[in-house]
Amino acid sequence: MIEANWLIFIAALLVGIAVAYWVFVHGSKPARRERRPDVLDEGAAPAQRNQALIDEAPAARFHLDPPPMAGVMAGIGEVIAVAAQEEADSRQEPEAPQTIAAEPDPTPAPAAAPIAETADGEVATDDLRKIKGLGPKMLTVLHALGVTSYAQIAAWTDADLDRLDTNLGAFAGRPRRDNWVEQARLLSSGDTGGYEAKFGKL
Repeated sequence: MIEANWLIFIAALLVGIAVAYWVFVHGSKPARRERRPDVLDEGAAPAQRNQALIDEAPAARFHLDPPPMAGVMAGIGEVIAVAAQEEADSRQEPEAPQTIAAEPDPTPAPAAAPIAETADGEVATDDLRKIKGLGPKMLTVLHALGVTSYAQIAAWTDADLDRLDTNLGAFAGRPRRDNWVEQARLLSSGDTGGYEAKFGKL
């Protein structure tokens, strides 16, 4: 059938290509605007409202105290925020700033197990990073709380873990989820085989 009507077939194909090209070229152009929109197109009320907001006196400065350990254990965003707040405070007039201070946490930090000392009087420290789920930020928190050995973590009770969670922020619940107490017991006893059987390779 195509052999008998090949001329009609080629003509229809060319017409189809021309129509597709025309639709593509003219369909992709944005609609022409006769004029640009203006603020006053909405009426005078929005313009007056906007002008009133521009002329209004600036709001009172608001000061927010950073968290207590923001400079030490913070991510880059918190460090920059603290630095910016300090710079803004140093430029501010000596007026009495409005402050919203966080209430102190009524629960004390977890009572760490007594720090084991060697015969030389040095404090025994273990490589706490061997505990699965304990990263560099958590290591910094634990050292700030005086926790440096497996024996201290192995001696934690549920009440100690609850108090610790109040100091961990986004990491709250991780010691229980990752079984730190059990890991520390196995590591402090030197049972590497038992540790690796339950928690994986060291």
